[in-house]
Amino acid sequence: MEDVFLPVVVCGMLFIGMPWLIFHYVTKWKQAPKITDEDERLLDELHLLARRLEDRLQTVERIVAADNPDFRPQRPVQGDDDYSFDRRN
Repeated sequence: MEDVFLPVVVCGMLFIGMPWLIFHYVTKWKQAPKITDEDERLLDELHLLARRLEDRLQTVERIVAADNPDFRPQRPVQGDDDYSFDRRN
């Protein structure tokens, strides 16, 4: 009896359990919320706004540094290379 029980359990796990588990998570993955076109536009607008604010902050820091030689910004000045925005379709 025990000689038959182990192969049945193993076959049941392989041919019933594994496909059920895989299909379960594939279904969950497909039901997950996706980014919409409106969300993508909002992210683009926020990115541009952040770039503009960073440019303004650097301008203010340059003005303050010109007026006060002891002024040191709290963070290093970042160049355009520090921003990476790679959109893959």
